[in-house]
Amino acid sequence: MVQKTKKTPMMEQYEAMKAKYPDAFLFFRLGDFYELFNDDALKAAQLLEITLTSRNKNAENPIPMCGVPYHAAGDYIRQLIRLGYKVAIAEQMEDPKQAKGMVRREVIRLITPGTYLEEGSQQRNNYICSLLQSKSGYALAHSDLGTGELQVTQLTSLESLLTEFAQLQPSELVVETEPDEDFLDKLKRLADFTLSVYSPDPAAIEDQDQLLTAIEGADERAALTLLLAYVQATQFQMVDHWQEAEHYEVDHYLHLDHYAKRNLELTESIRTRQQANSLLAFLNQTRTAMGSRLLRQWLDRPLIIAADIERRQNCVADLMDQYFVRLEIQEQLKGVYDLERLVAKISMGSVNARELLQLKQSLAKVPAIVHNLQLLLAEDEDRQAHWQGVLESLTALPEVVDLIDRAIDPDANVQITEGDIIRDGFNDQLDHYRDAMRHGKAWIAKLQADERERTGIKSLKVGYNKVFGYYIEVTKANLHLLDDLEENNYERKQTLANAERYITPELKEMERTLLEAEDKSIDLEYQLFIQVRDQVKAYKQDLQALAKSVASLDVLQSFAQISEDYQFVRPEISLDDRNLEIIDSRHPVVEAVIGKDQFVPNSIEMDDKTNVLLITGPNMSGKSTYMRQLALIVIMAQMGCDVPAKSAKMPIFDQIFTRIGAADDLISGQSTFMVEMLEANQAIQYATDRSLLLFDEIGRGTSTYDGIALAQAILEYLHDHLEAKLLFSTHYHELTSLEDSLPGLRNIHVGASEKDGELVFLHKIFPGPADRSYGIHVAKLAGMPKSLLANADRILKDLQASHGEDQGEQLSLFSVAETSPRAEDPTATWVMDQLDQVDLNDTTPMQAFELLRKLVAKVEGGD
Repeated sequence: MVQKTKKTPMMEQYEAMKAKYPDAFLFFRLGDFYELFNDDALKAAQLLEITLTSRNKNAENPIPMCGVPYHAAGDYIRQLIRLGYKVAIAEQMEDPKQAKGMVRREVIRLITPGTYLEEGSQQRNNYICSLLQSKSGYALAHSDLGTGELQVTQLTSLESLLTEFAQLQPSELVVETEPDEDFLDKLKRLADFTLSVYSPDPAAIEDQDQLLTAIEGADERAALTLLLAYVQATQFQMVDHWQEAEHYEVDHYLHLDHYAKRNLELTESIRTRQQANSLLAFLNQTRTAMGSRLLRQWLDRPLIIAADIERRQNCVADLMDQYFVRLEIQEQLKGVYDLERLVAKISMGSVNARELLQLKQSLAKVPAIVHNLQLLLAEDEDRQAHWQGVLESLTALPEVVDLIDRAIDPDANVQITEGDIIRDGFNDQLDHYRDAMRHGKAWIAKLQADERERTGIKSLKVGYNKVFGYYIEVTKANLHLLDDLEENNYERKQTLANAERYITPELKEMERTLLEAEDKSIDLEYQLFIQVRDQVKAYKQDLQALAKSVASLDVLQSFAQISEDYQFVRPEISLDDRNLEIIDSRHPVVEAVIGKDQFVPNSIEMDDKTNVLLITGPNMSGKSTYMRQLALIVIMAQMGCDVPAKSAKMPIFDQIFTRIGAADDLISGQSTFMVEMLEANQAIQYATDRSLLLFDEIGRGTSTYDGIALAQAILEYLHDHLEAKLLFSTHYHELTSLEDSLPGLRNIHVGASEKDGELVFLHKIFPGPADRSYGIHVAKLAGMPKSLLANADRILKDLQASHGEDQGEQLSLFSVAETSPRAEDPTATWVMDQLDQVDLNDTTPMQAFELLRKLVAKVEGGD
């Protein structure tokens, strides 16, 4: 019989909570499970691959339902957060056994992608951003809740906003009003984030004023307030490990737009979208999670101030000079846990005892690190100045180490509410409880032995369970040995199928003593742990400063290790001229993959009078690699790292623009050629005389004459209007004649030779233009059919004969067909005619098979 669905008080409670958090999965605590209902259950069951059931199965409209054990909920929450969802946690706020009526429940936390403190170390920041748009542009604030950093900038154009947004890769974006669909789509193409619309409480603004003292702009303060208020609201507690907000200018760093970062594969491979084979993966020899995150930040924002670059270079040189000191520092860094995230957990009350032990172990490594740095400085007093920033915050905080060492048991329980976390001797009252429990348990063991001897019942045992407490258990087969219960002081407590359980006055008193000691000791341990945690929390600013110094040292030793392993050199930064002279440069990532012996180095030389290098040569010969390696060398140099070359002298660049590789953007409806023009236009619009431009095959996405015209016009425009350094590779040999009319342009080419009909790439740069493109040879390497290649070679020779091989005239596709028609072949003509008559959209599989059979028979028969 179908029952009518009746809404219970519990479901009314659930729906009232769900209404407040419509965009989140509501984890509703019921006993030992978190339950989800209705649409949440349907979706969660699919996403988490858990069993979907229903409440009131016999009702007219059963309520979909699924659940996860509360002790394992973390894994399921992590899955949902990584998929971009939010999770609201509704906990039972009272003991169900003692509740009068409905158990009171409250949402204690809203977990979002931007506020989630993931377990374990993270090698990249998890940013949450807030965005405000005004007449003056965009105010963009960002923070990593796990580190407490808080930064904001003002951006004047949409393009600069998109570049910064792509760099930050936030997991969550907070706005006051939902943006229009077109604007949101632009952001969505650059980062995978969750959008949150939130209006801050005015009271929250006052609470955070002390963090905004260094921020002057009204828009920036408003963006920060929005971000801080949102995080505070989702965490349901004070978040007080924020560092003071910092304003930064994107113009104070080497500018790389999102096109350049993608094309240069700085943080991920274009092909795999993974970190492997990126510059970041190559440079990452860090030993700590903090160092790994800082390395990514330095890569995202290379420096443009010479003194700052030189300071890092000096530190790298010192570490390279002192090999054994560097090895000792590396060894000590291996034992340092993620201090930044430990501080965040301590401040937010989510740290456990084992994590405090990790903090102690990390701090214990600091004295050895300081000692080794002092050894390094002792070699040369001049080193003190450039290491000062790192040294001043490297303090071991011995009082914190001592506190944790005295308080926390080395084998502490992970759960802080179940005891076994505080060390013996730390608290007298706790020691008293533990002593009572130890003596009590010994007393019980002695009671069992005495009773067995007195009664002669060898199977008699003294046991315990949470429901009935302590008891003496005797099997029914041995009950006859108990002649007189009263004489034995046995009082029946529980009857089982095969045994009887008893209690005695002495055992009852000891039970009371033991249970009281156990309960009170667990409560006391928890309170003591909270006190220790709060005492450590008082050092949060010192710990955050220490974390920054350790991270900086870690990145610098990584640079030194990489530079030594691959024999890099320190570049000379020139402020007096714009000469670029990099002798025997290499592409660091390619060299690491194929091996140093296989990579062919090339020099890159451009003096003050040379602004453009026009590069010609066959495909696959290394033109793109040559251009990319220059960009990577510039980035590494301005990060403060040594570079892959025999020697290097370069100016400081303010921006790098790229147009490399063929790519379309189908989602936004942009063709390969449109993307090509957009990337080129970025450079034309925003480049300065101090910029570096890399253009690969401009114009190839349109017709031949259009392509040549555009490529030449872009070359002439940049040559005449900018003194930026430009590397321009092309297959349009017509452009090489521009060297005669553009004094700042110089031709170079990648060498190749032909031996016994086979193409040999030299991968070496030579002066002057290339004489051929070797396109047919490259097609041969790709495995094209021999008959096709032979036909192409014949067509090429006909073209050269009719137009003059050395005239440099580029033909359109139409002139190719007119000049070199296909040789007449009756069978081929018949086959082509048959195919021309076929409408594939109106052909059945059987008709297609029959046509194919007829064509094969014609070709094989020849008639």
